[in-house]
Amino acid sequence: MSRPIIAIPADIRHLDGAEWHAAQTQYLAAALNVANVMSLIVPAFEEGNDVDAILDRVDGLLVSGSATNVHPSLYGADARETDGPFDPGRDATSLALIRRAIERGMPMLAICRGIQELNVALGGTLASEIQEQPGIWDHRKPADVDRDEAFAIRQPVHIREGSCIARHLGMAGEVQINSLHRQAIAQTAPRLQVEATAQDGTIEAVSVIDAKGFAVGVQWHPEYWAESDAPSRALFEAFGNAVRAYQKRNA
Repeated sequence: MSRPIIAIPADIRHLDGAEWHAAQTQYLAAALNVANVMSLIVPAFEEGNDVDAILDRVDGLLVSGSATNVHPSLYGADARETDGPFDPGRDATSLALIRRAIERGMPMLAICRGIQELNVALGGTLASEIQEQPGIWDHRKPADVDRDEAFAIRQPVHIREGSCIARHLGMAGEVQINSLHRQAIAQTAPRLQVEATAQDGTIEAVSVIDAKGFAVGVQWHPEYWAESDAPSRALFEAFGNAVRAYQKRNA
């Protein structure tokens, strides 16, 4: 059987006066080298994408992080200038793919912006500038450092005993991760189960309660050190195994 292919929604980027549909190398490399799957980048159009036609051709969905934020109107809030930048094409593409992938029982791994999109897609809300809330840490990316230092693994999270992620990681309790964000889940969607939290109570991982297969979201960045950090590798390997099982069932 050929190596499976997963879909990854693109981000809109503006380079050299042109608009690009792009995905970061770290996500694609982790999928290829650790999950052992290939990636198909899905253009981020606000209208026109045929979700079923896309998912008919792949065996999994990886929803990546991004420098942009989900538009507040999608979870019933007013948008402030400080809530941006936004990417409406990414919103429209990701939310539709997430909902339909869950309906199909297709394996899905949602990372950073992805976990926020997953929560919104299923009816939850987000909180902005969480570092301004009493008792909440500053989870934002450190300024004036290189990328390796910015994405360094330095923050503990508590993995809930008996959770989906604990099973895939082969461990529960405290795990060190690299979480970089200024938005987070506020009201958890009814269909999501909290799998991990930071010491300040910030939700760092969820799973879809009634999912037919692997459907996990993490606020941290396992893609960055997937080839060298054991928990990061375990998460991508579990995703890859779920994708191959889905491919085999649907062959």
